[in-house]
Amino acid sequence: MKILLAVDGSDDTKQMLAYLAAHDELLGASPQLHVLNVQAKIPPHAANKVGKQVVEEYYHAEAEAVFKPVAKFLDRHGWSYKTERRVGHAAEEILASAKKSKADLIVIGTKGRGIFTGFLIGSVAQKVLSQADVPVMVIR
Repeated sequence: MKILLAVDGSDDTKQMLAYLAAHDELLGASPQLHVLNVQAKIPPHAANKVGKQVVEEYYHAEAEAVFKPVAKFLDRHGWSYKTERRVGHAAEEILASAKKSKADLIVIGTKGRGIFTGFLIGSVAQKVLSQADVPVMVIR
């Protein structure tokens, strides 16, 4: 099974990975994990001031900071995976990556926002849930 793991380095990512490790039967016998990190696009006026190379180095460093502990966790559990970094709106990039990689399942963490924390999921997770062509597992 091809599984897209959307990771951002937050506590939600850690909880998502811990849940999957505790319930590894959900992944199937030989899961193909595709670990995706999406960086928010730097506003054009700021990007123009610092230059394309600095912006690219920033995106790379931010993604690597997210991937490093995730890779360590996945390696410790013996799971094979590949990583991908994208820049843009998180939900749109998750959906595009899932389609391109032909994922069978998207796994994403969520955060409640505002006073209704216990009732609502984050806007990224909500958009992925409502627009994905494949099943989505949201881990809280």
